[in-house]
Amino acid sequence: MRRFLVIASIVWAASLIALSGQQRIHPSLIRNHQAIAYATAPVSNPASRLNERLASGDVTLTSNGTSGYLQSLLAALDVPVASQVLVFSKTSFQAPRINASNPRAIFYNDTVSVGWVRGGPVLEIVAQDANEGSIFYTLSQEATGAGLRLERNDTCIACHLADATQNVPGMLVGSVFPGPDGTTLYGPAYTTDHRSPFEIRWGGWFVTGTHHAARHMGNAIATNQSDLDSMITPSTVHVTSLQGRFDMDGYLSPHSDIVALLTLEHQVQMLNLITRTGWEARVGADAGRPLDQAAAELVDYMLFIDEAPLPGPISGTAPFASTFSARGPRDRHGRSLRELDLGRRLLRYPCSYLIYSEPFEALPARARDAVYLRLWEVLSGRETGQRYAVLSPADRTAIIEILRDTKKDLPTYWFAGS
Repeated sequence: MRRFLVIASIVWAASLIALSGQQRIHPSLIRNHQAIAYATAPVSNPASRLNERLASGDVTLTSNGTSGYLQSLLAALDVPVASQVLVFSKTSFQAPRINASNPRAIFYNDTVSVGWVRGGPVLEIVAQDANEGSIFYTLSQEATGAGLRLERNDTCIACHLADATQNVPGMLVGSVFPGPDGTTLYGPAYTTDHRSPFEIRWGGWFVTGTHHAARHMGNAIATNQSDLDSMITPSTVHVTSLQGRFDMDGYLSPHSDIVALLTLEHQVQMLNLITRTGWEARVGADAGRPLDQAAAELVDYMLFIDEAPLPGPISGTAPFASTFSARGPRDRHGRSLRELDLGRRLLRYPCSYLIYSEPFEALPARARDAVYLRLWEVLSGRETGQRYAVLSPADRTAIIEILRDTKKDLPTYWFAGS
């Protein structure tokens, strides 16, 4: 749905390549493997379950004014309005309607995202499936009665399956140099997550909040093709209100909260890596690398090993931070992996809250075992590589203690000597 200048990794190549004398499926085509069958396998995700509830009459959706079914859909999917972020680059299949005067609103929770374009015929939904990765849907703003259901739309993987999504159907956050009409101008285009330098984030997005950085790319419009960086000024970097920038009729919130953006950037790649690890476990040797390598990549990201430092303290303009932190399980001391730091890093305890998510819980047993083993190696100090020194002894101890209290499927070796 969102279109960034990302080139799919050799999707035109032969479906099989030779590795170590055996035939291996190219990473971008694992979705077609019989163990995955992305297009045809049964699905289980928030969108598919909402369809069941709509069909049974347990849930009804109500259209309301300019935003149509948006507010009702968010409530049905348990997606907070406070999560709203606004993107004005033309990075959606509804691109002709999107610009700085009519930005696209995105709302999300841990496993589902909803996109709304004012005046658009459909709402966009991306649901994280337990086994299949991101599944893309639309909801017609004109449908009523029995015709009201979320329709699957696999054409979205034309842009949402590439190196930038770990070669699984997934989401990504991009940063571009947007022209006055939202069109991406020729120049660098970045896929961003928590590892990205702060200064290259959010080109084509509105960003509201306070921080101490001298630069990011949000809130800016490029008008000089020969000097794209000239779009970035103190007045674009430091924005706490969108008042007067566009007509807010139909928008559920006047914010594009910086904390919601930071969290979304972490989340989309974490979910992609969970999917990737699960797929490699399911296809076995055809994946082309040992499962422990996939697990190690996932754990490094989960523990924020390569996180770029934040120019804190950072504060949002919406209540997102408080609603986000309130949702997580807590240990006997009241600690949660959803507690935010927002000074030097995103989370107070640097371990992804998505370890509690349905996609993580649905990993094949051998994949989950590999992840828990690698996680224990790093947190216990058995892994002595210098790059892991970013985790202090206090961080490691706190994460271990929180997980011992809140993750009931941990292997027994996690409790030795506790």
